[in-house]
Amino acid sequence: MGQVLWRLPPRQQQQLQEELADHLTKKGGRNGKRDEGKEPHSFIDLEMLPPELGITILSYLNATDLCLASCVWQDLGNDEYLWQGLCKSTWGHCSIYNKRLPADFSYRRLYLQLDEGSLTFNANPQEGIGYFMSKGILVDHPTELAKFIFYTRRLHWKMLRIYLDERRDVLDELVTLHNFTNQFLPNALRDFFRHIHAPEERGEYLEALITKFSHRFCTCNPGLVHDLGLSSDAVYVLCYSLILLSIDLTSPHVKNKMSKREFIRNTRRAAHNISDDFVGHLYDNIYLIGHVAA
Repeated sequence: MGQVLWRLPPRQQQQLQEELADHLTKKGGRNGKRDEGKEPHSFIDLEMLPPELGITILSYLNATDLCLASCVWQDLGNDEYLWQGLCKSTWGHCSIYNKRLPADFSYRRLYLQLDEGSLTFNANPQEGIGYFMSKGILVDHPTELAKFIFYTRRLHWKMLRIYLDERRDVLDELVTLHNFTNQFLPNALRDFFRHIHAPEERGEYLEALITKFSHRFCTCNPGLVHDLGLSSDAVYVLCYSLILLSIDLTSPHVKNKMSKREFIRNTRRAAHNISDDFVGHLYDNIYLIGHVAA
C-alpha cells in the first residue's frame, strides 16, 4: 500500500471515478435493480475499491477522521502517504523531513508528536521547542527554527511573540524568509504582521520589528527604493505613519478622522523625499482595505 500515491492527477482521478461508478452498478444488481429482501449498503467498503481510489478518498480527511477510518479500514487508514501528507500540509518544514528515516519510522506517530509539541508550545514556548528537539523533529539552529515557525499555522500568536522576543536570532532568520518583492508597502506590512504579530503596545519589540521589516523591504525592492528615493529610515517612518493612520481610521473612539490632506502633510514633515502622490496612495490603501496590523 505504501507504493501508491496518495494524490493523483485529475485525469487519473476521473478514470478511477468511472471505475467506481461501474463497481456500484455491479453491486446494485443487473439492470440497476436491487435484490429484493436485501438492505441497501449504508456506505461503500473502500477495501473493495482499487487501492488508489481508496487512498484518494481518504486523503480528504483530517487527522481525527482518518484515525476513525483506520478503525474500519486499517490498512488504508494507516497508509504512510496519507499521514505524510497530513504532516507536511500542517507543519510545512521540520528538520526530520530531511533526515534519513529509520526502517520503523511512522508518519502517523510523527503527526501525534507534532500535535503534542504544538500544544506544549502554546502553553510554554520553551518547553514546546524542547519537546520537538528531544524527539529529533527539530535541530537547535536559528534557520531551522525560523522555517518551522514560518511554515506552521498551529502555534498561538501570543506564545510565538513571547518566544521571538526572547530569541532575536530566530526572529532575524524569520524576517529573511519573507519576500516583499513588488509589493505595495501597506500590503507588505500586512503580510509581515500576519506571520509575526505586532505587540499590543508600542515598545522596544515593536521598534525592532519595524526596523527589521524596513531593511528587508528595501532589500527586496532595490528598484523601488532607487526610483522613489526611499531608504530604510524613510520606510521606518512610513510604517509608523501607516500604523497610526490605521488606528485613527478604524478606531470607533476617534471621532475626527484624519483626512488625506492631513496625512500627506504630517508624513511629508518626517519624510521629505517622498512624493505627495505616493503618500496619497498609502492613505487610500488604509482607507479602503483597513488596518495594517489587524
